[in-house]
Amino acid sequence: VQLQAFGGGLVQSGGSLRLSCAASGSIFSINGMGWYRQSPGKQRELVATITSAGGTHYADSVKGRFTISRDNAKNTVYLQMNSLRPEDTAVYFCNAFKVITTTRFNFWGQGTLVTVSS
Repeated sequence: VQLQAFGGGLVQSGGSLRLSCAASGSIFSINGMGWYRQSPGKQRELVATITSAGGTHYADSVKGRFTISRDNAKNTVYLQMNSLRPEDTAVYFCNAFKVITTTRFNFWGQGTLVTVSS
């Protein structure tokens, strides 16, 4: 599975950005996709995920501000980020995963930098 992310950039506090991640390759049986982020000196953290059935999960810090969605026809997942805060500044990584028996296989895209200025 190859993942290509788009949409990062510089935005002022309170602004919006939309990230996109297109999946290609062996996308059959992908169980879910999502976004993680990593700030300097911090561990990578989950932002939002969406399963193949459309179930979503958000980190508490982004609930009510970020929305994850997917376009199955385009094999693309989106992250709409509203009311951005300086603490949302991070490199955002697209993730896809497959669960085969009891093992989860993760696939990662290249990161895209989101910078929120105060």
